Amino acid sequence: MGKVYEQVNGAIALASNSPGIPTGYGTQGAQFLERALRHGIKCASLSNYGLEGNIGTVKVGKHHIPHYPKGFHPYSADVIPGWFQHFDNTHDRETVLMTLYDVWVFEQMANTFRIGQKDIPIVSWVPLDHVSLPVPVASFLRRPNVTSVTMSPHGQRQLEKAGIESVYIPHAIDVHNYKRTEHMSLVDVTGREYILGKNQDAYLVGMVSANKANGMVHRKSFAENFAAFALFRQTRPDAVLYVHADPSPVMGGFTLPMLAQAFGLEPGAVVFPDPVQHRLGYSDADMAAIYSAFDVLLHANMGEGFGLTSLEAQACGTRVITSSWAASPDLVSEDCYLVEGQPWWNEQLKAVSQVPNISSIVGALELAYQNRGVSEKSIVFAQDFDADKVFNDKWLPFWKGVFA
Repeated sequence: MGKVYEQVNGAIALASNSPGIPTGYGTQGAQFLERALRHGIKCASLSNYGLEGNIGTVKVGKHHIPHYPKGFHPYSADVIPGWFQHFDNTHDRETVLMTLYDVWVFEQMANTFRIGQKDIPIVSWVPLDHVSLPVPVASFLRRPNVTSVTMSPHGQRQLEKAGIESVYIPHAIDVHNYKRTEHMSLVDVTGREYILGKNQDAYLVGMVSANKANGMVHRKSFAENFAAFALFRQTRPDAVLYVHADPSPVMGGFTLPMLAQAFGLEPGAVVFPDPVQHRLGYSDADMAAIYSAFDVLLHANMGEGFGLTSLEAQACGTRVITSSWAASPDLVSEDCYLVEGQPWWNEQLKAVSQVPNISSIVGALELAYQNRGVSEKSIVFAQDFDADKVFNDKWLPFWKGVFA
């Protein structure tokens, strides 16, 4: 007989990437929905990316849930109220709209999030990735129908300073999948063999970041990281950088091979995944083998609302180099390395971010080089973010209160 789960009588319409899509939001959405469904909560997916045009159902774990596709607005703000109402009419439970995305994308159309004269109740699981609180984010979260759930202690501190109440519930990982793993399941080789081939003695620096940008600015700081790696490699020629990303600018990002060439990185110094397999996606077990192959994860950036890859790497015993601002410093163990940066003004969101300092990244790479090996402290640290633990300890009491 299977485990009996405490039942919660409510319904959630999740506005985010389609569940199961291999993005941070897609994987977190699927992970959350699967556990909510176990506890009897009715769920639907209101997609802003992933399964455009597909009105029907999507599989989450053992369940099939209603799926509503992207609208004409870039983030589906035009169809969210209608999709919410349609789902709400299919049952007799209290329904809440849950957003798992940057809320500034909804601010201009937030007044339309209504059914008749009634505001739609919203729970926003909100990323806060700037040093200061973006003006449109604060405006949206101050609405009386919005309950704020922050992904990081940084986010909660930022909202508290602005006088906005919130609950802290972090993103999570499945530690049954993300653990020290040597062999790939995709092919019969180790993670290091898969990336490096015969060059097994290389010092392997890994990046796992989406090559997605808006214009000339890249939040994942590929240029700064490539420049720092090029300087580091001048004294550590055995170093190789593996970039688990699409190297082309198809999502508005940078042409990464050209970027590597611009910083004097010769062929073989930077390697990328097979482009077809990258589009098909990698299983959690294979990603664990890839993280385990790294000597260090390079994850310095302009700001993270959470930074899931840092936790995934640590769960596999790999140290992380990341930024010392926004959510990042709260989400790494004492075995990891924090880099400094300088302020950068985001005019669109009226908020301060930071750009990682190249020399600080070089220094962190050198420290990591001298201190290679499995980090047991990082593994222990990541256990607190196990998906079942986070849902049982934080989400379940939260939703019992919402639907009381």
